[in-house]
Amino acid sequence: MGLLDGKRAIITGGSRGIGRALCEVFAREGADIAFNYNVSEERAAATLDRIQSFGRRGLAFKVSVANRPAVNKMVREIHDDFGRIDILVNNAAINRGDNFATMTERAWDEVIETNVNGLFNVTKPVYKHMLRQRAGHILNLSSIGAVRALPTAVHYATSKAAVIGFTKCLSREASAFGVTVNAIAAGIFDTDLSDALPDRLLEMHRLWCAKGRRGHPEELAEFAAFMVSDRNSYMIGEVVTIDGGSIT
Repeated sequence: MGLLDGKRAIITGGSRGIGRALCEVFAREGADIAFNYNVSEERAAATLDRIQSFGRRGLAFKVSVANRPAVNKMVREIHDDFGRIDILVNNAAINRGDNFATMTERAWDEVIETNVNGLFNVTKPVYKHMLRQRAGHILNLSSIGAVRALPTAVHYATSKAAVIGFTKCLSREASAFGVTVNAIAAGIFDTDLSDALPDRLLEMHRLWCAKGRRGHPEELAEFAAFMVSDRNSYMIGEVVTIDGGSIT
């Protein structure tokens, strides 16, 4: 039996990077997966193929997490199709390589709209279903940039710090209804998002990361599968750091 046998999961931003790895590992562990994506239909199709290769059902939606009406419609369709929603992973996020002095209002708004408002847009309708079920697991993806003074963009660090506050506060309310809420503070992983980071930051990371490299998305996904499984029954409101052993 897999860790997630018979579970139904929603994973945001599932067509690439950590999101795709989450879809693949969760499907391997027995879950049916619904995910959204925002750009590449080709990548989404590849993720669906991987989910189905494990004998699990997959649903893909070309929907931005920033589009609240479209997200509400997506969650209704997933619930109608799956019958229930056991797991939500809020993974979708964007970043911009901006210095604060030159950051535009548009760049700030884009990052906050996706990373913070998108978190609300997806979680709220899913949470209502979980309350009625009196069961569910919510896992939010934050960043070490939210808790350490790293040379990352201010809007991104701010948005990921909001994810931590959201996690801790909601976890207290949700636990009374059988719903667990936790988060992962991710280090720098080998994804399109980290490819956009400045070379100087990646070189610094190689030096101060104990592993001496970027993480592989599958390494995070393996632990995430445990965090949203029923075996993880006593962790509430925690933020687990997975960063390859930062020495900062």
